[in-house]
Amino acid sequence: MNKTSLIVSISLAFLATGFSQQKSAVKTAKAEVIAMKITSTAFNEGEIIPLKYGCDGPDISPALAWSGVPDSTKSLALVMDDPDAPAGTWVHWVIFNIPADTTGLPENFPTTQEFPSGIRQGINDFHHYGYGGPCPPGEIHRYFFKLYALDTVLNLPAGASKAQLLAAMNGHILATAQLMGRYQRD
Repeated sequence: MNKTSLIVSISLAFLATGFSQQKSAVKTAKAEVIAMKITSTAFNEGEIIPLKYGCDGPDISPALAWSGVPDSTKSLALVMDDPDAPAGTWVHWVIFNIPADTTGLPENFPTTQEFPSGIRQGINDFHHYGYGGPCPPGEIHRYFFKLYALDTVLNLPAGASKAQLLAAMNGHILATAQLMGRYQRD
């Protein structure tokens, strides 16, 4: 092998190694990205929501936890609704300006309008602040808890509707996650 061939072989080997390492680094970086996730200790995805969280029980909110919130998040918002309601989607909970470092909400979260932390609650379709649990008129319904990571703190008053919240969040959503549970009355 002459000197030029040796240099070309070494250069090609070096380039191949460099590309291989770069390709590997890209895979590692993608693997380290964690998607935002919302869970509950009360029920798993697609399972039945226990009666205590609906109108047939004490009608308290379930504990919720989340992870994978983007670092650039300034606040979080949560909407719970029922797309199976006879008259169209029924809104059960609107809550926003949850501090970005919050990792969940406890069971039986108060229905207070505003909190010192900045959290505000909107009006649900039962016409009150905070959580209003499942209460379907007949067959089993699905209930979606939708979490939004936002790049801003919203300038919305307590009592905002879901429509007002969605409009204010437009262009500010960094990530979303959802948890679905089902409920049927006895």
